[in-house]
This record gives sequence, structure tokens and C-alpha cells, in this order.
Amino acid sequence: MNRALAIEFSRVTEVAALAAYSWLGRGDKNAADGAAVKAMRYMLNLIHMDGEIVIGEGEIDNAPMLYCGEKVGSGNGELISIAVDPIDGTRMTAMGQANAISVLAAGGKRTFLQAPDMYMEKLVVGPEVKGMIDLSLPIEQNLRRTASRLGKSLSDLTVMVLAKPRHDAVIAQMHDLGVRVLAIPDGDVAASVLCCLPDAEVDMVYGIGGAPEGVAAAAAIRALGGDMQARLLARDQVKGDSEENRRLAAEETARCEKLGVAINQVLKLEDLVRDDNLVFTATGITHGELLKGISRKGNLATTETLLIRGKSRTIRKIQSIHYLDRKDSEIYKILNQ
Repeated sequence: MNRALAIEFSRVTEVAALAAYSWLGRGDKNAADGAAVKAMRYMLNLIHMDGEIVIGEGEIDNAPMLYCGEKVGSGNGELISIAVDPIDGTRMTAMGQANAISVLAAGGKRTFLQAPDMYMEKLVVGPEVKGMIDLSLPIEQNLRRTASRLGKSLSDLTVMVLAKPRHDAVIAQMHDLGVRVLAIPDGDVAASVLCCLPDAEVDMVYGIGGAPEGVAAAAAIRALGGDMQARLLARDQVKGDSEENRRLAAEETARCEKLGVAINQVLKLEDLVRDDNLVFTATGITHGELLKGISRKGNLATTETLLIRGKSRTIRKIQSIHYLDRKDSEIYKILNQ
């Protein structure tokens, strides 16, 4: 994938982040997500490509979400598959909290795993621990393998985990082992990328979150030389055994069967992202460890974007200044529709 197309994708997350920022701290995560989705769709459709959303946050009956199978772009040009998370951290955006980002990964036609928007268990480590993790083993064994490879004691390990009730037991187990746990409210994409950067202070990321976020993160992890394993989980396994959760789990299972992907099967990084012909881009909405958030003064807004190209393993941070009052710009049109 060429540099020009990579820059086009970075503009997509920039504009989605700016749209989401309009809802910063307003307490309405659905409105923030809707604004980011609308902006992302608009920008994607300006790109000269034959694009398809292969894993997104909604199905076709849940529009206006970017749904699995949605066609984007001009319809001509390179065949591109896209994994999106318009806002990784919708609640953080709504509450004005740190580490919210807009995320997109793009690759060739069969680069990414195709799966429904459902839960995914994820285990991520950086390049030094590549090949050492196994999600089919207990978490303690993975912690010990990671510590051994890094030449650390368990008490020197730092693990990021989503602060959700479903993780209370594993967090307690890690604490009992002496592991330092950084519990984050949301935003496991940013955490996973942080884990794989050259100056990472995080040794592992573990938790059950969304599959779209998992596949998008896997693109960056592969490009950065890290490692990841994952497992798709049905809703009733994660949210509890109720009639509604069983119904939704049955729908997820049926969609997985149609796509030829198994639930409860360990997926390696190469199953999630099959080649290096990819681009990962993320733009900060609120300030965080990975990216600076948007700062705005009057009609000037500044964004910071991380752009990673898989084949060259090039990591760029792009700071952009946007004039929001330029009526001929895409940003103005989106923010004032």
C-alpha cells in the first residue's frame, strides 16, 4: 500500500476525531460515536479505492454504524479491506477522560480476519516476547513465560487490563503474584499499541473487549513486530446466562459459521492479520500515553496522529493544524451538516 493512500487514511481518523471532539464531556457516548462514524464514512468515500468494511462496530440493520460488508470509496482503484473503530473509548470521550482515540486499519482484500462485532479475549506482548504466549494456557503461565523472556521477576512486570467486573478475578490473581496491574476504563487498542512500541513501559495487555478493536490493534501489533493471540467469545459467555444473551449468542454463532470463523478457538496473530501490506492509523481525541488529544483555540484545532506502515515498519507521528472555519474544507462540511 503506497504512502499517498496511507496519508489519505490518516485524514480519515483525523476528521473522525475532530467530529467526536465536538461531543467531548457532554455525557452522550452514542452521539459522539455517531458523529465519528458519519465523519469516517464521509472521508472514506472520498478515497479512490474499492473498499469494504470487513470488521466494524455494527451490522447492516444497525446503521448508521460502519457495518461489516459495507462498501466504501469511489468503487474504483485498489481493493482494500478495512477494520474500523471510530472511537476507541466512547465513554471516555463522553466523560472527558483520557486515552480516547479514533482508529482505522487498512490492508489488501484478504488481509484481516472477518468476524461479527462481538467479544474477543486478547493477549498482547511486545517484540521481545514474540512466540512465547499461548492463550490456551492459564494466565499465570503466560506471565511467567513473559517475565522469563524479559529477564524480569513477576513483581517487575506491568500488565494493562480493562477495568471491567469480568476481569476482577484475573486482576486479583495478578496482584497475588506480585504483578503491577494498570487497570484502564476502556481503550485496549491504545494499550496494545503502547505495549509494542520500542520504548514501551507495558509488558503485556490482557482482557476481553471488542473484536473490531482486536483486529485493528492486531494490524499495529504485526507492523511493530509484537505478538498477539485472541479468541472470539459469545455474549452469554461474557455477559452471563440470560434469555437475551443466549439469543444474541446464537446470532453471533450463526454469523461466525457463515464467515467460516470459529468461536472459542485460539487465533494467532497471523490468523487476525495475514500479511504486512497494511496501514494502521490512530488520532488522539483526548490526551493519553499513546497520543496527545485535540487542542482547540477558536477555529484552530491541533491533532496528533500515529501512522504505521506494515511493509516498511515505518512509524510516524503527524501533528496537524486544522482551520475549522474554511467553508471549502471537508472538516467544515462535516462539522456543520
